[in-house]
Amino acid sequence: MAACSTMPVCWLVNKDRRCQRIKLPHLEAVVIGRGPETEITDKKCSRRQVQLKADCNKGYVKVKQIGVNPTSIDLVDIGKDQEVKLKPGQTLHIVNKLYPYSVQFLEEMGNCRGGDPMKPKGEKRPWNESENSSMESRHGKHVQMEAKDSSSGSMLGDSNRSASLHENSSSKKEYLGHWSQGLKVSMQDPKMQVYKDDRAVVIKDKYPKARYHWLVLPWESISSLKAVTREHLELLEHMHAIGEKMVQQCPEKDTLHFRLGYHAIPSMRHLHLHVISQDFDSEWLKNKKHWNSFTTEYFVDSQAVIGMIKKKGRAAVDSNAPELLKLPLKCHVCKQQTPTIPLLKEHLRTHWPK
Repeated sequence: MAACSTMPVCWLVNKDRRCQRIKLPHLEAVVIGRGPETEITDKKCSRRQVQLKADCNKGYVKVKQIGVNPTSIDLVDIGKDQEVKLKPGQTLHIVNKLYPYSVQFLEEMGNCRGGDPMKPKGEKRPWNESENSSMESRHGKHVQMEAKDSSSGSMLGDSNRSASLHENSSSKKEYLGHWSQGLKVSMQDPKMQVYKDDRAVVIKDKYPKARYHWLVLPWESISSLKAVTREHLELLEHMHAIGEKMVQQCPEKDTLHFRLGYHAIPSMRHLHLHVISQDFDSEWLKNKKHWNSFTTEYFVDSQAVIGMIKKKGRAAVDSNAPELLKLPLKCHVCKQQTPTIPLLKEHLRTHWPK
């Protein structure tokens, strides 16, 4: 019987499946960027954008940004000449949050003594190594290719801890170019950030619906309340605590009321906790949906969500919640009904602090 040895092998896989995957030899530096191996033609991507060095024994890839424009892991920029570890389940964007890749570590069979070389373990279909299986990069580095697989600062005190890179193996393929992915871009923008630590970040709402409107977002990729489980309880409590601190540092905290909560079915992907003052004094509050999303049961209090997770291990989301957005305009303080947003805003002035 033939004796065979196994070898760990690392592959860089394009998440959009638009090009062949790239083999990363153990502890060998591979440089990729704009070129035929990635099929990237974007001029903002350098031909030498990223250096990758896989450690197949430890199960990670060291990623070093060489190009001028940002390379990122899970939407956190690496920084020029900086090096970060990329692990399975995380997403590497080659440049400007575009061209997503992930890494896979597979055990493959080496040569067998007394027999023919074995096919790689886990391969779902054979591929002809003599046909387009490798190509020479423009930088002289030999890059192994395989045919595509058919399967798949702070306002709250001193917090200089860098944001951790988290993985979410259950998340679906996402396209950051779609408007619903905008939060994932905004949470990386230093101009939007108000506070961040190793678990969450606070940003100013781009279109605030009140004088004070912040969003608390976890670095971990969680799509919405429906994806929250008991494992996220401590994270939700941490996010709530950050939200309360935001209220405490607000200059009008003694005169304005605040609510902390989540939209039952948000339009934007990525879980986010709203911290919003109840004056609703904003030019961006423009229609019935805006109003009802914050003043009906469509807006679920943060503590209520935490309570549901503690009791049931999940957040119960009513599939009929969108119907609440169609309710008549009604003052959240005195319940007086008004026919239009302008009239509602005029009425709200009577409840503002004197």
